[in-house]
Amino acid sequence: MSQEEILHLLCQRLASFTNTEVEITPETNLITQLAIDSIKLLNLIMELEDNFDISIPLNALTDVLTVRDLANLIYKIKSDSK
Repeated sequence: MSQEEILHLLCQRLASFTNTEVEITPETNLITQLAIDSIKLLNLIMELEDNFDISIPLNALTDVLTVRDLANLIYKIKSDSK
């Protein structure tokens, strides 16, 4: 799965997950624009782990601010697990 495919799937998933009218792009900020709090973040991470069959360490999320950052992290974890 390419980074662009992951990014596309992530944008779709976030659109239904956040219930906001914000257009979700790769540069959308997860916290300030989508209002994802810690509870929503944990739920999102669990869904992403199931969808992508990966394990996302919580400490890896410290540098994740945008949708693209999250897609890059997922891609890296998937690549490292091969």
